[in-house]
Amino acid sequence: MKYTLKNFSYCVFMFLLTFNFILGQTEISPLEKKISEMLKKMTLEEKIGQMTQVDIDALAKPEDITECSLGSLLAGGNSEPKDISAKGWAAVHDLYQSYALKSRLAIPLVFGVDAVHGHNNVQGAVIFPHNIGLGATRDPNLVELAMRTIAKEIKATGIPWTFAPCFAVARNEKWGRTYESFGEDPDLIKMMAIPSVQGLQGKDADREIDVLACAKHYLGDGGTTHGIDQGNTECDEATLRKLHLPGYEAAIKAKVGSVMISYSSWNGQKMHGHSYLINDVLKKELGFEGFIVSDWAAIDQLPGDYKSDIEVSINAGLDMIMIPNGPGKENNYVEFINKLKELVQEGKVSMQRIDDAVRRILRIKALMGLWKKPYSDPSLLSQLGSQEHREVARQCVRKSLVLLKNDNKTLPLVKNAKKIFVAGKSADDLGNQCGGWTISWQGASGNVIQPGTTILQAIQNTVSKETQVVYSKEGENPGDAEVAVVVIGETPYAEMFGDRKDLSLSEEDIKVWKRVKETSIPTVVILVCGRPLLIQDILEKSNAFIVAWLPGTEGQGVADVLFGDYSPTGKLPHSWPKTMDQIPVNLGDKNYSPLFEYGFGLTY
Repeated sequence: MKYTLKNFSYCVFMFLLTFNFILGQTEISPLEKKISEMLKKMTLEEKIGQMTQVDIDALAKPEDITECSLGSLLAGGNSEPKDISAKGWAAVHDLYQSYALKSRLAIPLVFGVDAVHGHNNVQGAVIFPHNIGLGATRDPNLVELAMRTIAKEIKATGIPWTFAPCFAVARNEKWGRTYESFGEDPDLIKMMAIPSVQGLQGKDADREIDVLACAKHYLGDGGTTHGIDQGNTECDEATLRKLHLPGYEAAIKAKVGSVMISYSSWNGQKMHGHSYLINDVLKKELGFEGFIVSDWAAIDQLPGDYKSDIEVSINAGLDMIMIPNGPGKENNYVEFINKLKELVQEGKVSMQRIDDAVRRILRIKALMGLWKKPYSDPSLLSQLGSQEHREVARQCVRKSLVLLKNDNKTLPLVKNAKKIFVAGKSADDLGNQCGGWTISWQGASGNVIQPGTTILQAIQNTVSKETQVVYSKEGENPGDAEVAVVVIGETPYAEMFGDRKDLSLSEEDIKVWKRVKETSIPTVVILVCGRPLLIQDILEKSNAFIVAWLPGTEGQGVADVLFGDYSPTGKLPHSWPKTMDQIPVNLGDKNYSPLFEYGFGLTY
């Protein structure tokens, strides 16, 4: 190469550029310095302890938190203390935290719960609409307010981490987790991602995280073939990225602190062992700086023995493993710790990988302020279930309702009617309104131990003193009622048990509706559901039809719309199918012809 002044200047420029780049890259923040110092003090066992998350029902004794240097506990869907009041939950959290702070380095626990539509395992908490209803609102500001309100209720119990929000893009209504998704369109998921994360964690990046959010389930859980839960998403990478990645990209921009991996597979490879999608895409390409947690015993589904499952999942980029199995059973947390230690000693998992995982966990714990405030704050207990919080949930309910039909201006109803007849199994059933993940994992019909307002009670609260409201679950003897309101739909379910091959209405619901319709009274149908159902026959012969989704405890929001105190604004977050043969039907399909298109919704 012939050296000229021009070449010399170029070489100097490149040297300075490289030097400045290296200088910039090696500049370490005070937080990272502290974490590095702590990592130097930690033994291998203490590091692995931070990567271990144990369900409270699987914990042999609380002393194991100290002895194993456990970094995290969770209370799964059916794992709960005897006292499920806010005070009871706070006491359990603080007890376990006290054992963590007795460990050699006194690293606080991060305790996680499935608070997926409110602090739903706590007695007295406000239960919000499930995500499908929030998607129907098309209101990101309201979703942010809802998440901020939920964060206050979670924080009241001292618990700092929720396994929410879910950014699944539900593409097949047969999937039993459809209601956990905001809808079928990735743009809708993207719209709700930033407000969801910032509502839980807080907007100000310089503030401590309010409640740690967990974006889930990465990646493609809503796109499995035939809508089978924990199934196989079959598509090319371009389609996977286009449909299922946008919500995570937005969440990472919002600084989400944790991500949960999906049980599902992509083209036959389990996500919990997918190094390319976790290490290369999530961590490197998208720049995710938080930590990654497994789903419930999900690494057990990887091929091979348990030691192999640990090796594959940790090397694929998982930082924390959720271990619900009880003591004395196969694959419990002691076995996990011992086997991961062996893998490091055998050179099958590098210390660099261990240190990266622990650094990520410690970083988020620091950003949560857990060292400064490891325990609950009793002064916050009174805000759980407050009237102010119920009003936010009520607003979410009324904005989520979708009006599909309103012949001859049947709605809104008049408040001073002489007699209103109410029928159907879900009219006076708070459990059906709330759906799954309410007190118990699968939810339950009935009272569900939560205070709240059923749709029937809301109607009674709204009409004039002179109006007679008559209720019959079976739809019998409507008499001389001026109008009938029939409330039908699904009963509670959650993951694994919610998949359905037939989305027809139940025979019970059809009989009630027919019984009422035979009287020739104008009939309003309210559908309580976690996904679109087959309604065409009933829809055609009803005077008005409202989809209420799973509204939660604040049924007054339904009455707000019924009686015109709020004109319906909800828009379908899913294309509504005509028949089972048409499912899956999604916006953008070739020959797209649903019963109602994505985004449909009438108003008054």
